Amino acid sequence: MSIKTPEWVKDAIFYQIFPDRFAKSGRFGNNGYLPKPKNLQPWGATPTYHGFQGGDLLGAIDKLPYLKELGINAIYLNPIFSSASNHRYHTHDYLHVDPILGGNRAFSEFLEAAHKQDFRVILDGVFNHASRGFFQFNHLMECGEESPYTDWFHVHNWPVNAFAEGQPPNYDAWWGIPSLPKFNTASPAVREFLWQVATYWLKQGIDGWRLDVPNEIDDDEFWQEFRQRCKNINPDAYIVGELWGEAHRWLQGDQFDGQMNYLFSRAALGFFSGHNMDQTDTVRTGYGYIQPLNASQFATEMERIFNQLYDPEIVLTQMNMLGSHDVPRTLTVARHDKTALRLMYLCQMTCPGAPNIYYGNEIGMSGGHDPLCRGAFPWHDEGSWDTTLLEDLKQYIRLRHETPALRRGNFRIMYANECVVVYQRQYRAQTAVVAFNMGQQEELVIAPPGFAYHLEEKLNPNGEPFTAHSTLTLPPRNGRVWVSSS
Repeated sequence: MSIKTPEWVKDAIFYQIFPDRFAKSGRFGNNGYLPKPKNLQPWGATPTYHGFQGGDLLGAIDKLPYLKELGINAIYLNPIFSSASNHRYHTHDYLHVDPILGGNRAFSEFLEAAHKQDFRVILDGVFNHASRGFFQFNHLMECGEESPYTDWFHVHNWPVNAFAEGQPPNYDAWWGIPSLPKFNTASPAVREFLWQVATYWLKQGIDGWRLDVPNEIDDDEFWQEFRQRCKNINPDAYIVGELWGEAHRWLQGDQFDGQMNYLFSRAALGFFSGHNMDQTDTVRTGYGYIQPLNASQFATEMERIFNQLYDPEIVLTQMNMLGSHDVPRTLTVARHDKTALRLMYLCQMTCPGAPNIYYGNEIGMSGGHDPLCRGAFPWHDEGSWDTTLLEDLKQYIRLRHETPALRRGNFRIMYANECVVVYQRQYRAQTAVVAFNMGQQEELVIAPPGFAYHLEEKLNPNGEPFTAHSTLTLPPRNGRVWVSSS
């Protein structure tokens, strides 16, 4: 079958917002918005598992100019629906935005403001499990086995022991966590409910879905119908799954358009941080143990990720990650090696697939395992920002926006040794060459036989062009990009 993915994603740079910690508005209690609850942690307090710091969607509207200046053109929102958790993966009501975020009205304002400024917006869809507060599950707790909704979940015996301290739940729950009862997606009613949730929000104007643990709904027909329903509403809707490993099954054109590309994350961390990685917390997450890589091994893995695993259309719409809400912040894993982080960003912006920036990583925020990777954005403490990192990232993003070959070009490894990797991107008449040296001394980059292009260096205005017969010096722990004029 011919694989078709959304064209806009190939040119997208995503910014991931964890709503409770990104930005907080002062507009609550006015203009019809309810006052915020009083028992909130101070903004910037050390994150806890259950504490709320009161970020909201009106605050996110206020920060859209910041995202525009950064070069972002797509936003991925972690869950926004009513929930009794700060991360909102415990969904109470799939059709209502959490009141602490401002409710449906605030989301409507956010979506309108984002679209006016040419941002695409995708939502986090948590369809594998709900919460104890979800109406149909609450019905089971109240009515027991006489409830009409017994087929919505997997209850093993009665009564439901959803709050029994020290006892495992007597129903299927995500990772055995009692607060996350797993849907019975074999039930026709549940299937229809979830498909209607997906289409409802697309009809409100969202641009796609990020799907939480979709592999745990182990049912191709469910996801095929999900895709069909979504694409019937918006043929350009982006459907991206949280899939931590190889994902052939879901990326054949009939289910998802891409995955959260943690394969790329592991490769980038393995090469640019190498044996310096702090893996204290990575092993507790979906990352697992990250294998340190030399340049030759990194080149082999990049070749596999971008040229061997998936159809080229899928490759261009992968969501390339350097951190998320589920893993320690990248700077923490890199032991605060900001050179390594900067080069990871340069690699991310020059590889196939849509880059995703986890909020705050661009200014050098750090933090270990959840909840520490979910700190509040320090808007009122710009002195804590790494402005050099921020400006470098802006430069890399501009370069990607200006260079079609970096967004849509094919991928080819030109050269690799122990410390150096060089790759080429080519799209129509434009060619780009990217080189990294992670060694401790200068290395030579030599144009391969038959190289017939004249490329100008883009990061160093005084740099030498890359042409036939070029022999260029690449400084230690450094990256360079050359691009043809056409």
